[in-house]
Amino acid sequence: MDNKPIITFKDVSKTYILYKNDQARFKALFFKPRNPKTNKALNKVSFEIYRGESVGIVGDNGAGKSTLLKMITGVAFPDEGDIIVDGKVAALLELTAGFSLEMTGRENIYLKGYILGLEDEYIKEIEEKIIEFAELGDYIDQPVRTYSSGMKMRLGFAINVNIEPDVLVVDEALAVGDASFKKKCKEKIKDIISAGTTVLYVSHSADSVKEICPRSIYLRKGTVIFDGPTEETLKVYHDYKESQKKAKKK
Repeated sequence: MDNKPIITFKDVSKTYILYKNDQARFKALFFKPRNPKTNKALNKVSFEIYRGESVGIVGDNGAGKSTLLKMITGVAFPDEGDIIVDGKVAALLELTAGFSLEMTGRENIYLKGYILGLEDEYIKEIEEKIIEFAELGDYIDQPVRTYSSGMKMRLGFAINVNIEPDVLVVDEALAVGDASFKKKCKEKIKDIISAGTTVLYVSHSADSVKEICPRSIYLRKGTVIFDGPTEETLKVYHDYKESQKKAKKK
């Protein structure tokens, strides 16, 4: 593990405006809403993640996990604070995002590669590895609109895990295909970790977080509650959930 952080969050905050409907959202493009209802997705979040670390992100729905991952991948931006990501990021979030339905699977490999900033020569080097991993057979040269949702996810997963990223972001994206392919995906992620890639892993499964991540960060309502060894983090998280259950029974 390198002693230089690959990801740094310093006092990062993000607030979303909650709209009643799509019409209100569209109207807000032209007129600033008065007294809007808001949700503070992240509130002064700070942490450092070092090269080669595998870090779990845990917390209930609405804790801010997805917002945090979107900021690391450059999809969302903070209202306040600083974020530094020193390396190439691959994200197993929305696996089918960025695909052109009219282009073939093979053509989409190049399209996704260009979106990720990869050069032609490098994409050619990894093209066959991606095709072999995705196990799509002759469909690789058919338009993506002819693919099932599972086939699209396979291709998306295969691209992201084979570009040799510096940072791999995983948001419970292992439910890809049948049992044997899921196993293959998990083994690939373990190989990536063994190779020294930094991994951020979000899951509601405590066992899978323990299996992959020695360290975890617990978020609650956009705030870091605990950051430390995974066993301790999960205990803090579990104890809070149990206290909430007892409070509801009273």
